[in-house]
Amino acid sequence: MQIQGIYAALATASMANAEQFYTQLFEREPDDRPMDGLIQWRDVAGANIQIFRDEEHAGAGRLTIVVPKMDVARSSLGEIGVEFTDEAAGDYGKIAQLADPDGNRITLAEPPSRPFKT
Repeated sequence: MQIQGIYAALATASMANAEQFYTQLFEREPDDRPMDGLIQWRDVAGANIQIFRDEEHAGAGRLTIVVPKMDVARSSLGEIGVEFTDEAAGDYGKIAQLADPDGNRITLAEPPSRPFKT
């Protein structure tokens, strides 16, 4: 099989609410609207993301976004009204969690400042 691309996908009950949230999160409009009930962003830090209408499965998704500086990311997202539900720090950096309007869990992850030893 030859692979041309890969998209992570999250379900939403409201395309309008999801589009507004992810447009703010990614700081840009969707790149494509390939069909009714589907929007997508290409090359978001090397990843491709799809949001699709599926009320039954909305809120069950997970997405991890790696950020270089947690404090800067938290401040930026706080400015657009994002509330964090959980955070932790450990040997392998920091994480902070939030949810999109449907309840899909988004984890921000800041890598450690030094290499992690296994």
